[in-house]
Amino acid sequence: MVSFMSKAETTRADILKQALELIYKQGYQSTSIDDILASTHVTKGAFYYHFRNKEEMGIAMIDEAMHDEIWPHIERSLSSTKDFRNNLYAMMSGLLIKHPFLTVENGCPAVNLIQEMAPLNKAFRDALSKSFDKWEKAIVKEIKRAQQLGQLSPSHDAKQIAVHIITLYHGIRNMGKLLGKTCYSSFLKDFRKYLDSLE
Repeated sequence: MVSFMSKAETTRADILKQALELIYKQGYQSTSIDDILASTHVTKGAFYYHFRNKEEMGIAMIDEAMHDEIWPHIERSLSSTKDFRNNLYAMMSGLLIKHPFLTVENGCPAVNLIQEMAPLNKAFRDALSKSFDKWEKAIVKEIKRAQQLGQLSPSHDAKQIAVHIITLYHGIRNMGKLLGKTCYSSFLKDFRKYLDSLE
């Protein structure tokens, strides 16, 4: 069954998509509602029909536009083969190298917002935490699947591995903004060695 969006739903989605693109490049605090409106050709009245304020729009951007942009890749990677090491490597290399939206210059929108807004705003912190938790649970599920299949010792703490992997991603994303894409290649070699060391 084909699902069609109403005009109002399309307008809302366009606002969030443009907001994500602008905020990804220049930061949340440096992006005004007027900037977003100028890039969408949506009226201010239409913006306030969908969102009470910029903060509400920002939270929706995290929950919807950012999620829809990044999550499908993670989900596909973690179910792409029977080998958990290959799947985790595909997830990481895809996010760093292959994802069409993410760039080395701008890093990762979630990582950027964690740095910029999590210390300042509880609503942002909660939304970003929810996103982090979903990613952590997906990796934990993959690790536990591997343990059930005998690919990995049950002595490993699945949550600890998941947090470590996400932390590695956050770190290399920030360093990439400083050192350029070449640092991704050496990181991915080390990440592969890390995965292979898990027995």
